[in-house]
Amino acid sequence: MNGRLPDLTQLDRLIHEPARLMITMVLQGVGEADFLYLQRECGLTQGNLSSHLAKLEEAGYVEIEKKFKGKLPLTICRLTDKGRAAFAGYTRTVMAALAG
Repeated sequence: MNGRLPDLTQLDRLIHEPARLMITMVLQGVGEADFLYLQRECGLTQGNLSSHLAKLEEAGYVEIEKKFKGKLPLTICRLTDKGRAAFAGYTRTVMAALAG
């Protein structure tokens, strides 16, 4: 490697997957979002979004809160501190590669 280009093999592959990248980008931008908002913004099916959120939650990147709004279930998602740090590191690496 020429020393100017960051080592892209070190990218966080959990975030690098396109659907999870969209999820983290949306959550980084809005702070927290309900499941239906994320589904609509990311263009994912219910099952696909659930699967990706589960992987992000398992890694400690996303916190999922299930509650009720009246009698309707409501799922709220937000990035954890670890998730925000991971997204920031991912962004720095990609931006450095693009600038290089």
